[in-house]
Amino acid sequence: MFKVFETEYAGKKLVIETGKMAGLANGSCMVKYGDTAVLVNSTMSKDPRDGIDFLPLSVDYEERLYAAGKIPGGFLKREGKPSDKAILVSRVIDRPMRPLFPKDYRNDTAINAIAMAVDPDVLPEVPAMIGAAVSLLISDIPFTAVVGAIKVGLVDGKIVLNPSLEEREKSDLDLTVAGTDTKVCMIEAGANEVPDNVMLEAIKEAHKEIIKLTDFMKQIQKEVGKEKAPYKSFEVPEELYNEIYNEFNQKVYEGMQTTDKTIRDENIDKVIEEIKEWYISKHSEEEYESVKKDIAEIIYRLEKKNVRKMVKEEHKRVDGRGMTEIRPLSCEVGLLPRVHGSALFNRGQTQVLSVVTLGPKSDEQSLDGLDEETSKRYIHHYNFPPYSVGEARPTRGPGRREIGHGALAERALVPVLPSVEEFPYAIRVVSEVLSSNGSTSQGSVCGSTLALMDAGVPIKTPVAGISTGLFTENGDTSDYVMVTDIQGIEDFFGDMDFKVAGTKNGITAIQVDIKIDGLTYEIIEEAFAKTNVARQYILDEVMLKCIDAPRKEVSKYAPKIVNMKIDPEKIRDVIGSGGKVINKIIEDTGVKIDIEEDGTVFIYGTDKAMLDKAYETIQGLTKDVEKGEVYMGKVTKLFPFGALIEVLPGKEGMLHISKISSERIEKIEDVLEVGQDILVKVIDIDKEQGKFSLSAKDALN
Repeated sequence: MFKVFETEYAGKKLVIETGKMAGLANGSCMVKYGDTAVLVNSTMSKDPRDGIDFLPLSVDYEERLYAAGKIPGGFLKREGKPSDKAILVSRVIDRPMRPLFPKDYRNDTAINAIAMAVDPDVLPEVPAMIGAAVSLLISDIPFTAVVGAIKVGLVDGKIVLNPSLEEREKSDLDLTVAGTDTKVCMIEAGANEVPDNVMLEAIKEAHKEIIKLTDFMKQIQKEVGKEKAPYKSFEVPEELYNEIYNEFNQKVYEGMQTTDKTIRDENIDKVIEEIKEWYISKHSEEEYESVKKDIAEIIYRLEKKNVRKMVKEEHKRVDGRGMTEIRPLSCEVGLLPRVHGSALFNRGQTQVLSVVTLGPKSDEQSLDGLDEETSKRYIHHYNFPPYSVGEARPTRGPGRREIGHGALAERALVPVLPSVEEFPYAIRVVSEVLSSNGSTSQGSVCGSTLALMDAGVPIKTPVAGISTGLFTENGDTSDYVMVTDIQGIEDFFGDMDFKVAGTKNGITAIQVDIKIDGLTYEIIEEAFAKTNVARQYILDEVMLKCIDAPRKEVSKYAPKIVNMKIDPEKIRDVIGSGGKVINKIIEDTGVKIDIEEDGTVFIYGTDKAMLDKAYETIQGLTKDVEKGEVYMGKVTKLFPFGALIEVLPGKEGMLHISKISSERIEKIEDVLEVGQDILVKVIDIDKEQGKFSLSAKDALN
């Protein structure tokens, strides 16, 4: 039954249509916001998936280029694998939804959002997030939370909700917030050194608008929502839990008391083996196999219970640190020969090596997507190999997590990069995670800052990143303890991973993952305060003591740059027909050349003599021949009546035989040959014909 629901959201009309499309999905809606339209469908398998101990939720945001009136590039002319942007949007949709499903639910669940029309003033992420929440809410899938989402900008110091294209271009903040009517569920941000208090105020303003939206969404559910379907619960048997808890909880507690992740894992493995032997001795091996999954879940719960008990009740952490204590830090720069810049950053057992490569501006990445960004000059890639967590498995291409962490580090560093006018390079940073025990994304921020400075990139100010964790009593956010610099086990068993990167002046990036139903303003404010203190400490006590400023020059192995400005009308003279002229310069000198539409020319090379030669050639191509000027020219062609002389690259004038010498010359070949250098003076210019005449005998007068 087709229904249309309308409301105003952040100053624009929001329309949600149901009952018209995709009738076989469990829940479906079309979200129209401005002229942006996103179709979102949610589906659930009839039966739970066997052999898993997690929620099998998949979220796919898909970009259709017809939405922006574009035909895809490439040979196939159709959309292929999702772009990095699409993957990042999928992650943003997933993060607030996943914690709000029932903990014992194991049915395969898929959320699919397709951007079908895009208004430049309304990015499709927000309609996609709203549509995901509505499609789940009105379906029979056992999801009952009401979640809204919004984007926030900061234009001329003023907070702007769901900013337009023009506002986004001027904004110092790109913030996405998701929340229920009581709490904030997800925060993701990139910012130009925005102070903590301004960021908090932006989040509060976003949440106020979200609360209005949730009332609208509840009304939609009331009118068209299906009855929620029953599902098979995967709760562990209470009797088995109590039995194992009484016998082995103390051993789990003791086994976790170590700073070394490897030793802790070995200790828990020994307890698991003891539980197996104990259970088989009481029952049988066949019965053990039937409850093996339940026992694994119980071990997980005991580890979680003990980590939380230590923090909340004993105010100590598994590695003995205080609540705000940061693990041992160290860093080093200039590790690798021949690369343009490198740095190694260590925080406890987390270790990240970041490597910088500088290239000509033409090496920037081209983007084929739905938003206004068509290229990017700074590229950050993050690799998380299996050996970093001690696993033996093949290395494959980057997954969604790697793409997300690389994008987070990229966002953190973009605000401090020099402009292309100041530093006309394309910049790529690769962060290799060599060892992982928590917060590798923020380790990559620190390591990459150091590597950029080592490469001689004149960043405005250094950036550091750190995360805080949260421990509540069964999700009760009125009773919590917050810890700084979470390690892997605290991330795994805690309620929050609140990552903040920034400079001494303010925040440049945020990403928040939570496992409970949301955060209060008090928690967010405390997280900002704790990460701020930690960032300053990392910068002052570690990073700036390793390298306190960018190197004055780029590596001798990095391309050097000479830039010049030419008349835009002369660009065609430099390029030549079919690129013939510019390709000849490149072939002769071995340089790379980028030319901007405004006439800015960047010449890249490693050999100074060749850079100078290319510069002089382009200068000659774009310089006009002046009447009365004397040039050292080169003979390019002989005629019975004279010779063509090239006085500037690509500019040839006629030297008549009578103008070569005061004495009579019978044959031109008697005094000139092709390739010969000769001093000549420009005696006449025909501007209409583009021709000029030369004299050798007047050149010395």
